[in-house]
Amino acid sequence: MIKQKAIVLTNGWLDTTNAKTCHGLIRGTDRFEVLAVIDHKQAGNDAGEVLDGKVRNIPILSSIADYYAQENAAAPDACVVGVALPGGQLPDDFRAELMLAAEQGCDLVNGLHTFLSDDEAFQAAATKHNIKLVDIRKPRPRHELQFWTGKIYEVEQPIIAVLGTDCALGKRTTTRWVMESLRQRGKQAEMIYTGQTGWMQGSPYGFIFDSTVNDFIGGELEKAVLTCAREAKPDYILLEGQSALRNPSGPCGSEYLLSANAKGVILQHAPGRECFEGSSKPIGGIQRDLQLIKLYGSEVLAITLNGEELSEEELKVAQEQLRQETGLPVIRPKEEGVEEVVDAIISWEE
Repeated sequence: MIKQKAIVLTNGWLDTTNAKTCHGLIRGTDRFEVLAVIDHKQAGNDAGEVLDGKVRNIPILSSIADYYAQENAAAPDACVVGVALPGGQLPDDFRAELMLAAEQGCDLVNGLHTFLSDDEAFQAAATKHNIKLVDIRKPRPRHELQFWTGKIYEVEQPIIAVLGTDCALGKRTTTRWVMESLRQRGKQAEMIYTGQTGWMQGSPYGFIFDSTVNDFIGGELEKAVLTCAREAKPDYILLEGQSALRNPSGPCGSEYLLSANAKGVILQHAPGRECFEGSSKPIGGIQRDLQLIKLYGSEVLAITLNGEELSEEELKVAQEQLRQETGLPVIRPKEEGVEEVVDAIISWEE
């Protein structure tokens, strides 16, 4: 895949979880070469340092205009909307920045539920400046969608889902880290993307879960796994989870265990989070999710932790408590890496 040069627009959201699309691109992407992040609150810093303290030589500029005002600035092919907001609406203050990028000849790549290609102003800009409006979440025509067939049971490779006890816990990041770690061990692993950022990172297999008509989600998930198994012939197939089994605003997860026949699960959890994202309903601990997954006929191989709201020491205490409580490997991926997760996967498959 030839990488497109891109600038990523976060416009003041970079240091929040709402910029998880940008965060994924900073960590690594096979689709784009990230030239800069546009964020007026973090201008002058390195995007990697803002994200996790690691310098990645990705500068942060205050505006699109500031980017183009640089001497000898590389011309980007695309401007990517780098945020994922509740409800998927495009913030009003993004419009002027995106329009300026369009005027400079940048394709606009957008993963929100607000579709630029349905907006008359952006349609006109696209025609005038000969650019593409790429709305990743725009639903595909129903005649292109596949219903579930049952052929998933013909797949011989281990299928492992990375699920979470809630939304926005880093499931995609953990999935990608596990894939990379398996590859470093000499194992061929592929990730099935199910969200906008996975597509932007360049995963070749997958679909956009929350823009697919419900009747076809099982079939599209099955199709992605079957295509991956046939074409890539990997040793392991990893599924990027969405939402959570028990999140009332958008329950999700059974499709991975039933339609995609994932018998292994990595369960991501934030012990410091009390309520589900976007709700006042308490999460109520991890045991309910463990029980549900078991009832579906799958097995949790390891628990991975997101440390939000907790100090490093508090997270370590929670980690040890969960180890004692569940008898499972419990890992802090951001702090410790995912080698223990990979050990659990290989031991389970053998």
